[in-house]
Amino acid sequence: MKAFTAIFLRDLKLGLRQGGGAMSALSFMLAVLVLVPLALGPDQNLLRRLAPGFMWMTLLLAVLLTSERIFQQDFEDGTLDGLAGSGLPLELVVFAKALAHWLSVSLPLAMIAPFLGLLLNIEAAAIPLLLAAMALGSLALSMLTSIAGAITAGLKRGALLAALLVLPLDVPVLIFGLSVSTLSAGPATSGQPLLVLLAIALISLAVQPLAAAAALRAYLR
Repeated sequence: MKAFTAIFLRDLKLGLRQGGGAMSALSFMLAVLVLVPLALGPDQNLLRRLAPGFMWMTLLLAVLLTSERIFQQDFEDGTLDGLAGSGLPLELVVFAKALAHWLSVSLPLAMIAPFLGLLLNIEAAAIPLLLAAMALGSLALSMLTSIAGAITAGLKRGALLAALLVLPLDVPVLIFGLSVSTLSAGPATSGQPLLVLLAIALISLAVQPLAAAAALRAYLR
């Protein structure tokens, strides 16, 4: 357990100290949500209708921007070989790294996105439910993105391929995330899609260690 905690804290500190992936993702999200109102014009009702879709798409694309930083650098400098031979199961290694990615990149973006959505004229009363939905959605997105990052860890500039691999898996997250966002009149109407988002997040937590570890083993042989 100490080894797992050490890997998790190492990646979390690197993510927070370097800030490159998180800051570039945040800059991308901010740029999109600022430019959209300028492109669509002053129609406040149109902005309100389109806001949830833009918020979820920018969150998805911002998380995908950081897919390379989960495993590729450690693979290239040999750190991953050392971690694989440390005695800790590779499944726990990849889970620790994906969890650190979620806490340092995806979750902060998910917490900021609903407030940036005020630029798109969303209702302030909808923000708490959006925060819950995006927190669950960001967890699933991080886990799925880490699987794609593991598959492309040995490839130069594999971010585009990772995006192509993970986008079909992200579709259910977007569908039910949008369902929560468009039904944000109250918990009674948004409860079912929120529970489905929770189920998707839990399934991705269970699948990620197995899938990402299997992909990395193919490179480490």
